[in-house]
Amino acid sequence: MEFVAFVGKDKERWGQIKALINHIDCNRAFIVKDKETAGFELSSNTSCIDVDCSKPLVELKSEIMDKLKVGLSKDLEVCLSIASGTGKEHMALISALLSIPVGIRLVVYTDKGVEFVN
Repeated sequence: MEFVAFVGKDKERWGQIKALINHIDCNRAFIVKDKETAGFELSSNTSCIDVDCSKPLVELKSEIMDKLKVGLSKDLEVCLSIASGTGKEHMALISALLSIPVGIRLVVYTDKGVEFVN
């Protein structure tokens, strides 16, 4: 399974994403982030997908879908974190994933470790 997360400008949420990247058992990780977001460090098994979040929602969804579709394997589902970002960014990412199509397993890092919430 692959891991996908959105990284927004809200740096206080980045720790959640970094913890997931460091502890989740996945083949690869894809970080979708606004092209204006700087400073998020990637690990070796992580790919960064820069997008233009100033675009309208439907255009942003299409951009994310086009860029993710190329890198994702043919697995039926991905682990997804939406701990960082805005509602618009989350809607675009979720819609893009469902349109590829892949299923979504929401994931969070807690005191117990990596947990799926659905």
